[in-house]
Parts: sequence; structure tokens; C-alpha cells
Amino acid sequence: MLSLKRQKKDSAAVGIDIEAGSIAAAEVRGRNGTAEIAAAGIEPLAAGAFHEGEIADPDSVVEALKSLFSANKLSKQVRLGVGNQRVVVRTVRLPAIEDPKEMEAAVRFQAQEQMPMPLDQAVLEHQVVGGVPAEEGGAPQVDVVVVAARRDMVASFVGPLRRAGLEPVGVDLSAFGMIRALAGVGSATGTDAEVGEDTAAMPARPQSAVLYCNVGDVMNLAVARGRACLFTRVATAGLEPIAGRLAGDRGLTTEHATQWLTHVGLERPVEEVEGDPAILADARRVLTEGAGSLVDALRLSLDYYGAQESAVPVERVVLSGPGSAISGLPAQMEAGIGLPIAPARPPALAAYDEGTAARLTLPYGLAQEA
Repeated sequence: MLSLKRQKKDSAAVGIDIEAGSIAAAEVRGRNGTAEIAAAGIEPLAAGAFHEGEIADPDSVVEALKSLFSANKLSKQVRLGVGNQRVVVRTVRLPAIEDPKEMEAAVRFQAQEQMPMPLDQAVLEHQVVGGVPAEEGGAPQVDVVVVAARRDMVASFVGPLRRAGLEPVGVDLSAFGMIRALAGVGSATGTDAEVGEDTAAMPARPQSAVLYCNVGDVMNLAVARGRACLFTRVATAGLEPIAGRLAGDRGLTTEHATQWLTHVGLERPVEEVEGDPAILADARRVLTEGAGSLVDALRLSLDYYGAQESAVPVERVVLSGPGSAISGLPAQMEAGIGLPIAPARPPALAAYDEGTAARLTLPYGLAQEA
């Protein structure tokens, strides 16, 4: 996480996730494992204010933030999630270096070749996520996840937060927040939760990993072992293009189109769903085609990840985000991928309805300090 301000350990923080169509926030008290929701809310966002993971209309975002925090009496200290094409994540293999400064220098040197952006214009963070033992005559090596985000992109998020009267204490990858929220949830063995960040730094070869997938306006993907992220990617396939297609075909707002998609789903025969038959038919068609796009993006990401030297086999897929609450969509994606796929919600969100809990999962994870 990129820290912007020192925060008291006992104080509450609000995780913020901005999507096309809405801003979601969750105020969390306590530490990982005992975190509780103190307050939460979802605020509509004007059409076109946010697109493909970036702010397009800062003024609209500022007004929505002011309304959201005032109505729900949320704390002013916030942690924001970002996930777009101007954040680059790479996994590199380096010699195991104990000295933090020497490791940082080695990461930066390697990043100069790996990152498609000038490092003097980027914020660079790294985390050791695993490694391999020493072979005959060799030294042990570690796998390091390196994250680079353009400074101007980070500033484009932080500016509206401060204009809304908020105090940003950190900016994090949305994918990392997703992992913190869901690691171990729905695991049959509990091994996901048992492998922590300290264990991840040990030079051991893990057996399997989990692919976390947040289906929102875009699709955030992360492969993780326990809480250690091994790979992450943002795919533009998501609900925004699907809802936009229906909105264009039927002359609806994007928000209204999204509501139709959720209402229709992919589970029940369309003849049994209440509503205008023509809109129902179009919504089902667009959603079926969109599910195919989501599957294609998921498969492409799995193939790309699997080709890496440090890749760990993925055993299952965990879904979150608004798309995970659309009936029948997880089953359709599972059929296309061939891996077990199931939606999951943090236990702390059990009091909320399915759609609200799905939307609040990311901000809940972002609110928790790494």
C-alpha cells in the first residue's frame, strides 16, 4: 500500500471503491480477523464520471463523496482502491537478499527493464510472495511482486478526495483489498487463511492458489496464496460494457440497464421473469453474450499467469462485486472456465442483502490495513 499519512492504530478507516455508476464506502474497526463494519454506504455516480478505472469528471466525484460521507456519517480517514491500465504489476525472481535497502535497490534495477513506464514518474512498491530453495551450488531465490503506478494517476484520485474534505491515509490496489476481504472465505480446508504474509516470504513451493475475481464495471483479477498476491490484472471486460450495450439498444440509462440485468439474470427461464418481454429478451441476450466476454477475459488471464516461471496451479475461482450477485452468472462462468467458481462474502457483511454485500466487499477489504 502507498501510505500518504500516519494513522493511529486504533482509529477507524473507510475503504473507498469508485466504479462507473456508484461509489461504495465501508468504515471498519479492528484488525484483520476481527474487523467489524461500523458504517457503510453506496452513492450513485453520474454517468460518464468514471470510466475504465479512472476519474473522468472530478467535480461529480467530489459531490458524490460529500453526499456519501455526510449521509452515512463516515470517518474522514480513508483508504482508496485503484485498478486500471496505468497500474502495472510484475512478478520477478531475485536472489534472496536479507538487507531491505539492498532488496529495494535490486527490485528497482529489475523494474527498469520490466515496467513500461519511466520509474521517475511512478510510485513503486514491492512484496516478497514466495521463492525456491537453493539448488546444488546455487543460492535461494525469492519471487517478488512489483507494483508501479503513475504518479499523475494517483494524484487524479487523491485530489477529489481532499476536495471532498477527506483525509487519504493510503492508496492501495483494489486487487489487494479484494484478497484481504476474501482470503479463506469459502475454503473447505481453511488453508487459505492459514498462509499469511510472513509464511509467504519463506522459500517454499506452494501446491495451489486461488483466483479472486471482482466483477464490477471492469474486472479485477488476482491470483493469491493466502494473503500473498502472486499475480493481478485489470480486464476492461465487466458490467460497464454489458450494461452500456443494453442501454444503447433500449434507450435506457446505464443505471437502469444494470438493474434490468440483475433482475433478469441467467438462471430462470426468461418467460418466468416479470417485466416488458422485449426488454427482458434483450437483457438476457446481452447478459449471455457478456458472460462469454467475461469468460474469455478470465481464460486469457489464467493462460498469461500460467505461462510465468513462478506460476502456482489455480484450484478454484472466488467471485465478488456486483456481477457476482447476478443469478446464474457464476454457474455460466464456471462452465466456460472448467474450474469451481463461487461467489463469496466476508462474514462481517452478513447483515446486508446479497447485492449490497457484493458491492461493499472491496471497500471492506480496502479499509483494513495491509
